[in-house]
Amino acid sequence: MFVDYVEIEIAAGNGGPGCISFRHEKYVPKGGPDGGDGGAGGDVVVIADSNLATLLDFRYKTKYKAENGKAGGGRGRSGKSGESIILRVPVGTIIKDLDTGLQLGDLDQEVAQVVLGKGGIGGRGNVWFKTSTDQAPRRAQDGRPGETRRLSLELKLLADVGLVGKPNAGKSTILATFSAARPKIADYPFTTLVPNLGIVKFREFKSCVMADIPGLIEGAAQGKGLGIQFLKHIQRTFLLVYVVDINEPDIPAAVATLKSELTEFDSGLAERPALTVITKIDTVSESDAKELSRRLPPDYIFISAVAGLGTKEFLNTIERRLDEYRNQKAID
Repeated sequence: MFVDYVEIEIAAGNGGPGCISFRHEKYVPKGGPDGGDGGAGGDVVVIADSNLATLLDFRYKTKYKAENGKAGGGRGRSGKSGESIILRVPVGTIIKDLDTGLQLGDLDQEVAQVVLGKGGIGGRGNVWFKTSTDQAPRRAQDGRPGETRRLSLELKLLADVGLVGKPNAGKSTILATFSAARPKIADYPFTTLVPNLGIVKFREFKSCVMADIPGLIEGAAQGKGLGIQFLKHIQRTFLLVYVVDINEPDIPAAVATLKSELTEFDSGLAERPALTVITKIDTVSESDAKELSRRLPPDYIFISAVAGLGTKEFLNTIERRLDEYRNQKAID
């Protein structure tokens, strides 16, 4: 099951109490206080793990508590610190404090980690309270409480290329053709119910991550269809690929609808590098495909993933556009 949003509660460990103790050794008169400090409470830490692709585990367990620090002991012995707990989440997870709205972390890199809750410090033992007027203090500090928070975890997939199109436009077929991913493919609407990722290889040692996003229909940005659930994943892609079936009655209108839904959801997507691909050209005659290409913008790419038509130009264009985008980002 693909889960990309959960809410959880975390609690760091409390600090251990300080100790009230006095030396009781033979031949040591007036030994004085020797109570040690309490141990620190454990932290709650989150770390990004590329082996995970969903927040499913957090759907069934929503409360996490680190270990409390141990109490201090006699002879100046400090208590043992509590064990921290580590929460592992998929790369691309954004963490926010539900009470303040503050973003605590954006784990967009492997092994990136954030301390979500800091453990409380241990209390001081009575050795700290000895004064010239109080040689035998009978007081010590309690440990400080650990931080507690209500958090939201939201996963936004990281991909180089995002395939965007209406249901049955051929996105899943493209992903299955060029990568080892095996998304569900059928001739009924909304075959793709969750985003799918695949590694597309350009050549040895050079590849990209491609995402197949569930089909968008007009009004997706307002909640129609499945698109609104997954539009946020498009925000993480470098290159948008608008995928349109060649049998679409009005191709320019279909492209305009896709762009409109994306920009209505996030106006910044209008500035994202993009290309348009016309699919399933094997389902029409060669003359009809050529006539259509003359009437559409010259940068549109015509392909058939099933028949292997136009696929080389498709991959070369994606590779070139990604290189241009990355080089520009490096300059900026």
